[in-house]
Amino acid sequence: MSRILIVEDNEKNMKLLRDVLGFKKHEVLEAVDGETGVAMATEHLPDLVLMDIQLPGINGVEALRRLRANDATAKIPVIAVTASVMDQDRRQIIEAGFDAFVSKPVNLKEFIAAVEAALAGKGA
Repeated sequence: MSRILIVEDNEKNMKLLRDVLGFKKHEVLEAVDGETGVAMATEHLPDLVLMDIQLPGINGVEALRRLRANDATAKIPVIAVTASVMDQDRRQIIEAGFDAFVSKPVNLKEFIAAVEAALAGKGA
């Protein structure tokens, strides 16, 4: 079982991701803003972080920058989960250093595949 941190401010999206990951027997941690997400990742060292981009406070790109700057969290895979689906947005997200990209509304098959690939890459 893997520990996965979801950083998402929309309760419906949070519930969907939580339910899918719970069904797959993952331990789920939740944060509703970027600052809390960074703090929880630092404290709990999850196997994977699912990060919304548009968040209250610091956005997902800034939260990722902070995770990558910390030796304890720098190697944790982070998947962007966002409604920003334009090619330019996608390119900026990958260039920012995210390990993968899942668009909203979430396609469950693609989402599960991205999560499994990220965890496999980490050796989880």
